[in-house]
Amino acid sequence: MQAIPLTRNNDFRRLYKRGKSLVDRNVVIYYSKNKLGFNRVGFTVGKKVGGAVTRNRAKRLMRESFRLLEPRLVQGFDFVLVSRGRLPHLKRQAVDASLSHLLGSVGLLQKGASS
Repeated sequence: MQAIPLTRNNDFRRLYKRGKSLVDRNVVIYYSKNKLGFNRVGFTVGKKVGGAVTRNRAKRLMRESFRLLEPRLVQGFDFVLVSRGRLPHLKRQAVDASLSHLLGSVGLLQKGASS
């Protein structure tokens, strides 16, 4: 099932304040359980990362990596993925590895599902 985008500022702030976080040198993931039965996701990149082109590349990389991991994700969570400074300069496979390592470390990835 495809994740619904998080668009409301209130949802982002709630995750930053009350959600749990996973930190890597490439990305920070905030997550929290929702009562909806499906996943929602938002992507953010701060201005310190670079100009508009660089920030958009970071968002594209995170979006694609998350899309590929989606079939294996446990349902019923909200996620916010925040890019760190080096992410736009990485290959997509490195971003895939970062996300799968972080999400797998807390049990949010199902083992048996095919990708």
